[in-house]
Amino acid sequence: MNFTRETKIGEILEVAPEKAEILLQAGMHCIGCPASQAETLEEACEVHGIDVDELVKNLNA
Repeated sequence: MNFTRETKIGEILEVAPEKAEILLQAGMHCIGCPASQAETLEEACEVHGIDVDELVKNLNA
């Protein structure tokens, strides 16, 4: 799967649970929160002050 800004956190964890470590290292420590499951990467990055483009690049590496 190719991850984009519009990919939902829940989708990432469902199809590639190993990517949770990348999200945690980026500073998204709330990935287990039910509300975060419906957030897009872009929305979550905005809330946490994370560079979405860098995170998408890391997830797709």
